[in-house]
Amino acid sequence: MRSKKMTGGLEKAPHRSLMHALGITREEMDRPLVGVCNAFNEVIPGHVHLRTIADAVKNGVRMSGGTPMEFPAIGVCDGLAMNHEGMRFSLPSREIIADSIEIMATAHPFDALVCVTNCDKIVPGMLMAMLRLNIPAVIVSGGPMLAGKQKKQVSDLITVFEGVGRVKRGDMSETELAELEECACPTCGSCSGMFTANTMNCLSEAIGLALPGNGTIPATAAARVRLAKQAGMAVMNLLEQGITPRDIVTTDSVRNAVAMDMALGGSTNTVLHLPAVFHEAELELSLELFDEISRQVPNICKLSPAGHYHIEDLDAAGGIPAVMRRVADTGALHLDCLTVTGKTVGQNLDDLNADVLDPDVIRPLDKAYSPQGGIAILRGNLAEQGCVVKQSAVAPEMMQRTGKARVFDSEEDAVEAILGNGIKAGDVVVIRYEGPKGGPGMREMLTPTSAIAGMGLGESVALITDGRFSGGTRGAAIGHVSPEAAEGGLIGLVREGDSIRIDIPERRIELLVDETELAQRRQNWTPLQKEVTSPFLRRYAARVTSAATGGVMR
Repeated sequence: MRSKKMTGGLEKAPHRSLMHALGITREEMDRPLVGVCNAFNEVIPGHVHLRTIADAVKNGVRMSGGTPMEFPAIGVCDGLAMNHEGMRFSLPSREIIADSIEIMATAHPFDALVCVTNCDKIVPGMLMAMLRLNIPAVIVSGGPMLAGKQKKQVSDLITVFEGVGRVKRGDMSETELAELEECACPTCGSCSGMFTANTMNCLSEAIGLALPGNGTIPATAAARVRLAKQAGMAVMNLLEQGITPRDIVTTDSVRNAVAMDMALGGSTNTVLHLPAVFHEAELELSLELFDEISRQVPNICKLSPAGHYHIEDLDAAGGIPAVMRRVADTGALHLDCLTVTGKTVGQNLDDLNADVLDPDVIRPLDKAYSPQGGIAILRGNLAEQGCVVKQSAVAPEMMQRTGKARVFDSEEDAVEAILGNGIKAGDVVVIRYEGPKGGPGMREMLTPTSAIAGMGLGESVALITDGRFSGGTRGAAIGHVSPEAAEGGLIGLVREGDSIRIDIPERRIELLVDETELAQRRQNWTPLQKEVTSPFLRRYAARVTSAATGGVMR
């Protein structure tokens, strides 16, 4: 056992003495030591209940003959960090989470690992650590929040974000918004739509590193606690069989993850996180693969923000296994991929009798919302290395559009203009110097996109940025423009009033300015250099790679 480096032999008597100080008996030391990384904190609604989940995991480990040892992980709540300097630390926290788990599980050589997670950067950070360490491991989430209700209208966090614009527009009173604040997020758990956290929890299941049910069982359900116990038992089974994450994560499981992402209409942040996760397994996931599979797999689910359903509805409709059964009929799903159950994807689906229980939530392939997947990769002179849009959440009239650029060098300036009635129908809002380097930290732009929707401009205004979007963003929001402005990307040369053509069906994005003019602009241009006071962010900006490659660290 790996843990014998710490507990075995005469020379480890001092180590055992320290273990005794923890209250651990010799019998417990003789069993496999299982690290339980718990992202519990009292800051994030998706994490506030994780003590219960971690305790259940530990019970499962003990039931199967192991000794659990719990340790913490940090987490950023993107909703609370939104639209201020704190958001610059969100994406970088992914790397800190992965690094800290590697540190803990190497300094204290656990035999296996269970990661208890929820929310945006925490899930991919933990997946990255699991693949980096490559010891038997399972990830289990705290589950999704239930949707809220206001006067019989279903609501969620995005309803509140968009409510700000509605108040500014005069469609909602401040009293109504205050009422909405109190009921839109009614329980613990990751925010209730197909936003980034829930997308990544669902894809963890599709990849095979989480048990069936991980993505959709509500945070408040007893089944979530039972799942956590099963995760503790499952990791002991993996240890016995010698199955590690890199046995599970292969080229085929990479394709499975992308196929499910397209069927679900997941968050555009997956285009950052999945390449970073698979990078740890020395597997490549290019933007070309996203686009290839998007053209093959139809979008059969429309959950908030693209539609009115929520994760609890997807769970009641059969969950991720039911979606996988549908996607398998396209030929895009590899059923022979191994999973943390010790069985293949196909065997799991058969054991569960996976089937669609509500064809309105999980549509048949011949009645798909779109014949293509939920995410599209665009290219053109404005994004030579690519950019991304959640096409499943774009209004039909915005799929092809030419508009006049309204240019902003920060999110704050753009929001001020949007809420101040400075943006009109037909405009293309350009927000630059918000990429991984230029931000630094690649902030999410949920506030400006929600403001556009709330102001009634969601079907007439596009937004383009070298930053990124929340999974809750809807509309013609095009992000991850690469190369970013800070690295000399053409987005840095856009001027007020320039024409920009967007053609999502043709996967094109073009700045309609002739090459002679662009060459003259470039001669007299130096990318904006923001003053960065944080030593951590300075280090991050110096080492982070392009959004086109997942924003991984050199």
